[in-house]
Amino acid sequence: MPTHYLACDLGADSGRLMLGTLDNGKILLEELHRFPNGPVKASGALHWNIDGLFQELKTGLKKAAARQLPIASISTDSWGVDYVLYDDRGLILPPVWHYRDSRTAGGVENVRAHVDWPVIYSETGIQFMALNTIYQLAAEPPGRLAAAKQLLLIGDAFNYFCSGVAKNEVSLASTTQLYNPQTRAWSKKLFSALGLREELFAPICPSGTRLGPLKKNLAIETGLPQIEVIATCSHDTGAAVAAVPAAGENWAYLSSGTWSLMGVEWPQPVITDQGRGLGFTNEIGLGNTVRLLKNIVGLWIVQECRRQWAKEGKKNDFAALEQLAAAAPPLVSLINPDDPRFLSPDDMPHKIAGFCQETGQPVPATHGAYVRCIYESLALFYRVVLRRIERLTGKKIERLHIVGGGSQAGTLNQFTASALKIPVLAGPTECTALGNILIQAITLGHLPSHAAAREVVRNSFELKTLAPQSTAEWDAAATRFEKLVS
Repeated sequence: MPTHYLACDLGADSGRLMLGTLDNGKILLEELHRFPNGPVKASGALHWNIDGLFQELKTGLKKAAARQLPIASISTDSWGVDYVLYDDRGLILPPVWHYRDSRTAGGVENVRAHVDWPVIYSETGIQFMALNTIYQLAAEPPGRLAAAKQLLLIGDAFNYFCSGVAKNEVSLASTTQLYNPQTRAWSKKLFSALGLREELFAPICPSGTRLGPLKKNLAIETGLPQIEVIATCSHDTGAAVAAVPAAGENWAYLSSGTWSLMGVEWPQPVITDQGRGLGFTNEIGLGNTVRLLKNIVGLWIVQECRRQWAKEGKKNDFAALEQLAAAAPPLVSLINPDDPRFLSPDDMPHKIAGFCQETGQPVPATHGAYVRCIYESLALFYRVVLRRIERLTGKKIERLHIVGGGSQAGTLNQFTASALKIPVLAGPTECTALGNILIQAITLGHLPSHAAAREVVRNSFELKTLAPQSTAEWDAAATRFEKLVS
């Protein structure tokens, strides 16, 4: 008999409620409700409209109830680092901050005044990013933290909204830079150094934890029965990696979207001086595996260019930009995607032009040239990151799985295969929702293992294999590129 599950998949640009149906060794996904998301600007600050997102979830649950299917369970996954504070009545203390808000710069200075960076990395294995939870909390007014009774990360706040049970699932907790993957607990050393109350942080639970039934009032309001609420991998990348359709060893993954997250699934943390210097992060995945990865600004750069061009009255969808990029001259100008200027929004083409001028390269002359510059630079940066992964692990990577929305960016993925000189397997696009649903199935005993879940993905979706091309030209470009990132 088919089994049905719901996945609330929250991204920084949009959210979806997805219906997953597991039947005869295959899985089918259907989008029930999609809704916009994004930062809300208020008094110059960036927030999330958390109440609006809760209302959108309710709308999706009503649509699910209208289908009159025997749904087994629901879980939410989200982006990392951001959090919700609650008072002693269980009410949200506004605002819910957006990770791109500029206040984090002050938080970085506050943390540096109390604890050294090597200590933070040795405790957490997480790369430095000013948006990490540790720095966001250090930017909070002390009175607001004192008034807070509980902190939940975004995906876990949605599971709490559904179940009334407050837990921070480990994959999402590991993004905070306050979790110690060696002790498998919140870092007492960092809490002490920064004056953080451990009781503020809801307890950590493993991936695949049954939280309890859907709250009765929510079930009545939406028309659903009291289905099981499960904490799967609450971090969207953790869920996506759980559904990577890989088999065997010597593979790496690239979760490609607004962010590019490139890494390997590893049995234990790799917390070394070399890893710290190279900016690698150790996040937790299903079964307490470690996602040894590098966070890379990904298609965000293209998205911001497109937004700027639209403001100027020149609208193109991504498919059109991809065609323009494919037709532009190859390997003319390159940028370092890791340059901090590309993290912030507003007039991205101007920032790219500035980087090219500073490094003595031609400024891209057309929209296609800009996008090609971004794509080629990302592919070459992926090459740099892959070589570093090989050095850190001592393993030679033989193939790369690209999942997420970026798996549809055929030009970028071909560039990546050529730059890395290994086959690329692209797809599926919906790995985050897939992972969320498959972990629900494992938790409920409907699938016997993680390996069986990955086999379901392979049986359900056709993957596109891209072989390397023009590798000599890419080797020459890599030599130029390395001077930009050294």
